[in-house]
Amino acid sequence: MKAFVVAAETVKDDAVFAAYRKEVPATLAAFGGRFVARGGGLTILEGEWPHSRLVIIEFPSRAAAEGWYNSDEYRKIIGLRHDSSIGNLIIVDGHID
Repeated sequence: MKAFVVAAETVKDDAVFAAYRKEVPATLAAFGGRFVARGGGLTILEGEWPHSRLVIIEFPSRAAAEGWYNSDEYRKIIGLRHDSSIGNLIIVDGHID
């Protein structure tokens, strides 16, 4: 079953976050990850949404998503995200019919 990493974030340091954003794609390939949505352009239809940026990354499985998050490659750059933004990051399982 597919799994998705979802990040809702607000960037506090554009320069540092740009360095992070540049490096992320190379960390996804080994785990079969691909961007479904990446960036802004949000329209709030109901309720409140505290962050200006939303990213959704699709993985072939939860194990692949967790493997990516815990990988040495991603761990090398995660500090850039922590230093330059605030937000939430989750893994959610795909839909089961």
